[in-house]
Amino acid sequence: MRQIGVHSVIVPADIDESRRPGEHPVSYVQRLAAEKAAAVWSRDNRQPVLAADTAVVLGEAVFGKPADLEESVRMLQALSGRTHEVLTAVAVRHASGLQSALSQSQVTFRVLSLAECQRYVATGEPLGKAGGYAIQGFAASFITLLHGSYSAVMGLPLAETAELLTAAGVQVWNSDGIGT
Repeated sequence: MRQIGVHSVIVPADIDESRRPGEHPVSYVQRLAAEKAAAVWSRDNRQPVLAADTAVVLGEAVFGKPADLEESVRMLQALSGRTHEVLTAVAVRHASGLQSALSQSQVTFRVLSLAECQRYVATGEPLGKAGGYAIQGFAASFITLLHGSYSAVMGLPLAETAELLTAAGVQVWNSDGIGT
């Protein structure tokens, strides 16, 4: 948020993030972002509320945040040498309603050895990250190709976020045309 010139306060949404049976990955991240925004908005907060959700999708599998180090290693091994999709939905709840956007990116990993996955997981970096990796950290060395939004793979697509916040009346650093 600092990067787009917006002061923010982090407030946990505390919602059930379970995927519903048969729920498409796009619908899943869009629902979670909207539910997070609504949950915080309902706490008598009349400031615009921004929420986002990210999932890593490989074939039919949806990788959220790993529950533990072992699950993180399994995720990395599954992503090794393959291209996966990163879906990030962002939602803004404000006085006029809810607006949302979706960013879809494709990320290709080079082949990773089991030992390399274990060393990476031992850093603690992948915990709390969808897909068990952080593109902005050590895992940057795993990525051979990115098609889409770097910031969305980090967890917050800044172009879409700035557009939604501007529409909600929040000034971002370039909302008056500076720098465009």
